[in-house]
Amino acid sequence: MKVGIVGLGLIGGSMAKAYKEAGHTVLGFDRNPVPQGYAEMNRIVDGKLTVENAGECELILVALYPQAAVEYMKEISPHLGRNTVLMDLCGIKKEVCDAGFALAAQYGFVYAGGHPMAGNRFSGIKYASADLFEGSPMVLVPGKTDDIALLTKLKELLAPAKFSHLSVTTAEDHDARIAYTSQLAHVVSNAYIKSPTAEKHHGFSAGSYMDMTRVAPLNEIMWADLFLCNKEPLLSEIDCLIANLQAYRDMIAADDQTGLTELLKAGRERWEEIDGPGANQK
Repeated sequence: MKVGIVGLGLIGGSMAKAYKEAGHTVLGFDRNPVPQGYAEMNRIVDGKLTVENAGECELILVALYPQAAVEYMKEISPHLGRNTVLMDLCGIKKEVCDAGFALAAQYGFVYAGGHPMAGNRFSGIKYASADLFEGSPMVLVPGKTDDIALLTKLKELLAPAKFSHLSVTTAEDHDARIAYTSQLAHVVSNAYIKSPTAEKHHGFSAGSYMDMTRVAPLNEIMWADLFLCNKEPLLSEIDCLIANLQAYRDMIAADDQTGLTELLKAGRERWEEIDGPGANQK
């Protein structure tokens, strides 16, 4: 199989390594000549993906920021044939998928949105790894969520990445969920570390502190783009968190031990219901 990878950073570079390791031909493209040259010199890719050879690829994965992904898809779409599957790997889906589905309908190729639920705190192709996605879930946003033939094909095309399982949903549902499970967590972690007390944490912190600050050193350019592209769902989650925090603050300020205990109990029981040992996790 010939695969095209657009955007040779951590995600794109790791995809390139995974497909190369599986024995496939990988063509890569990055507007920045540094990662492009690095990928070619280290044989992470077999050559450069161009408008001339893009139509030869069975699969093209676009690992760019949302707005850049849309612009690239507009550029490459006229050069794709019916045998090519184009998939973006962006962290938000509605804005990108709307463009992708429209382009696929106009030019006759197959498009599906994708979001690999994997990564690490570092960015750049030098941190790319062929096993980055192994054992992690992959979210798919096809044009029709009940298109079994397409989903089977996507599963086969993505096999070299070794995802643990594929989840299928709509762009709207994806963005609503990801606002809570990922984006809010990054906002909270990045805000939490700004306390003046953080400067004095050494010797007084353990697992709780590390859990809260793990994603604080984020890529600010990428995450600002993702936050703004998913503005309304993220604002809703931030407002919900603020309201919950205010309730705790009010109980503490009022020395209301009974009320505070009930809040803490409700939080514990909510966790047990959702993620506890006996929870019915979906």
